[in-house]
Amino acid sequence: MDTQKEALRRIINTLANKNEELQYFLDSVDGTRTGLQEESCKVMSELEAELEKLSSALEERGAQLCDIIKGEKQRKEAELQRQLSEGKAALLSCQELLEFANQSLTITNEEEFLTAAKEIKERVTMAPAFRMATRPAVSENMSQFTVDFSGEKAGLLRLNFLPVPRAPEINISSCIVRDNCITVTWRPSDGDGPIERYDLEHRKANHGGALRAAGEAGWEKISDITDTQVTLSGLKFDSPFIVVRVRARNKAAAGDFSEPVAMETKAFTFGFDTATAHAELKIQGDTVTWEPQGVKGHDARLRGKENKNSSRSATPSPNKTAGSRGGRERFAGESYTVLGDQEINGGCHYWELRPLADWKSLSVGVAYRGSLGRFDQLGKSSTSWCLYASQWLQSALAAKHGNRAKALDWPPPQRIGVYCDHDNGELMFIDVDRLRLLHIFRSRFLQPLVPAFTVWCGGISVATGLQVPSFMGNFVSSSHNAAADQSL
Repeated sequence: MDTQKEALRRIINTLANKNEELQYFLDSVDGTRTGLQEESCKVMSELEAELEKLSSALEERGAQLCDIIKGEKQRKEAELQRQLSEGKAALLSCQELLEFANQSLTITNEEEFLTAAKEIKERVTMAPAFRMATRPAVSENMSQFTVDFSGEKAGLLRLNFLPVPRAPEINISSCIVRDNCITVTWRPSDGDGPIERYDLEHRKANHGGALRAAGEAGWEKISDITDTQVTLSGLKFDSPFIVVRVRARNKAAAGDFSEPVAMETKAFTFGFDTATAHAELKIQGDTVTWEPQGVKGHDARLRGKENKNSSRSATPSPNKTAGSRGGRERFAGESYTVLGDQEINGGCHYWELRPLADWKSLSVGVAYRGSLGRFDQLGKSSTSWCLYASQWLQSALAAKHGNRAKALDWPPPQRIGVYCDHDNGELMFIDVDRLRLLHIFRSRFLQPLVPAFTVWCGGISVATGLQVPSFMGNFVSSSHNAAADQSL
């Protein structure tokens, strides 16, 4: 009976997945039809705009050529007009001289005739008709301005639409997931012609199968990529997978997206368990701030000299505090502590902490959830391990466990990395900015661990959803070598 029920559940699962895929398919077909109508109208408008631009360009160029021809015509007409005017003046002078010569032939007085003949000779020498060339200075030929559009006509007849680029193929073997960055590499399809740029879209997913069934919502887009790879950096890995897809663009259009590819992005993600937070800790997103209730100087360490003679302490007693707090798990007294809401049962995990402005002291570490009392402070029991930092009165850094503290000769970091290897019993604290191993605890973790934080004054910001960074490899191998040397 149980076996048949299990088989039936598997069949129901398969049918549900198929139903989801078919629903997506129908939505996709309907969306494609709508997109086709919109895209065809868009392309038609773009074609009409291009034809309008081409017509405008032809008209503009035609006007320029007409202006050139008109200018040449005017220049030649002016030159011919000048020749006509000069020729007419020369002809008139020549006619006058001819008439004077004919009259001179009738002179009978020899002296007068010689004088006239001499004058005629001089006037013939100086006559403009004999200095003029008897052919036009310019020709009527305008064939040099004839335009041959045969090449352009042939080009227009060969005009065709640019092909829509085919979907690229993501090269999964070359994709890299490291240090909360993803490098995606792809290959363009052959024969697509010049590709101007690529678009990449990515989104988070809870499973790697049925990648198209989730619809088109939730994609984040990166545009205008000119290379065939891109790196997504600064990601928070708070989901098991990130799905990516790529499409190519040419001058005219964008092609279809590639088949989506899911890349595993598992990392340790947790929040704050507000039910455990001390009443004077304010939890907001990934930050914890200490906000004392009542009068300023609620904590004994903040009371000034004016309170030295006070007969009443500003810090409530543990019993009074316990009675005034709601929830049995909430930390109280001077244990300004809050726990994480996810347990570490095995494997390697990493998270980071940053002190905020005006902080005075803080602790970060791990603990067994059920073993901490409401008034217990981190590091003061055998079931909690922490790094303690303080800049109250003077700077101090120490590793605490089992009510023992080991002072560390290092200034309080501005960015603390926490690495926990539950299986091998290692807890490391790193100064991330200076890549310095601050301290390592080695212990046999017998129960699940939870992240733990203590804040007094100011606040902290915690970054989760982080992979174990690649630089931790150096610290882990060094610690293993040191452990091996000690065993020898």
